[in-house]
Amino acid sequence: MLRGIDRKISPELIKLLMEMGHGDELVLGDGNFPAASHAQRLVRADGHGGVAMLDAILPLFPLDYAVDFTAVVMKYPGEKEPAVWSKYREHLQKYPDGNKLFIILPKPEFYERAERAYAVITTGEQEGFANIIIRKGIIKAENHENR
Repeated sequence: MLRGIDRKISPELIKLLMEMGHGDELVLGDGNFPAASHAQRLVRADGHGGVAMLDAILPLFPLDYAVDFTAVVMKYPGEKEPAVWSKYREHLQKYPDGNKLFIILPKPEFYERAERAYAVITTGEQEGFANIIIRKGIIKAENHENR
């Protein structure tokens, strides 16, 4: 075990997050998302909801400052957006570059983007259309004199 790492972050997931580079995208799929058939790399987190997993990942994951969006979500067919989207926004806004717009893609386009993503985490989220893609940014170099 390590200190400061949320217990929802498995050894497999921490390795995957470390391997990702700037511009790589990470999908958090809800319990209905066809993760196994769309993932280049798949990590299962079935016992945790999407918001809980996002909350565990964000302290470790720099969001990409070089793009105009914070996240990508799948278009909801109804008139009101899924309640989980506002929860995602609330958690993302706590971090640098987390207060930008969401890109809302139709289902086929979301699936295509998910297939190109670095990895998919499948969650146990039961709310529909709770799929979200976040893009990894960089950690800016620190002043090496302070080491």
